[in-house]
Amino acid sequence: LGAEGLFDPARKRPLPAHPKRIGVVTSPSGAAVHDIIRVAKKRCPSTEILIFPSLVQGAEAPAYLRGGIQYFNAVKDDPEQGVDLIIIGRGGGSAEDLWCFNDETLARTIAESGIPVISAVGHETDFTICDFVADLRAPTPSAAAELAFPDTLEILNRVKTLNLKSENALARKIS
Repeated sequence: LGAEGLFDPARKRPLPAHPKRIGVVTSPSGAAVHDIIRVAKKRCPSTEILIFPSLVQGAEAPAYLRGGIQYFNAVKDDPEQGVDLIIIGRGGGSAEDLWCFNDETLARTIAESGIPVISAVGHETDFTICDFVADLRAPTPSAAAELAFPDTLEILNRVKTLNLKSENALARKIS
């Protein structure tokens, strides 16, 4: 996969600065989805989250994970289901638990995605092939949410600062 250029940093796409809707491919009952939702609500509650329920370990998991990536790509232009960004992942586990994220066909599906993908598999020390193929690797699902969802408080503070600078410049100009 590396020799084919799938890990090449030049093919990685930037994440959207202000996504309207983010797709998450993970287990709907795992800790990872709850962490992503918690961080998203804190940082940017106006951004929608669509969950594609998937197995995240075992022999059948790669097919489910591929299905999630393929689904979001198939509906990317749909006003109700289209997403600007995809997060794929799960919380930590043993190497065997995370092995499905080393699947070659899953890696190729991520590389072919027309939508940027963040890989958020395991904990900081865990690495999978998905991490190398995705547009961005996050060390944890919570970190993926912090990278994906803009901080509305930070944006609001920036707008307030720009507004104040604008008012001051206008006052100087009038003076």
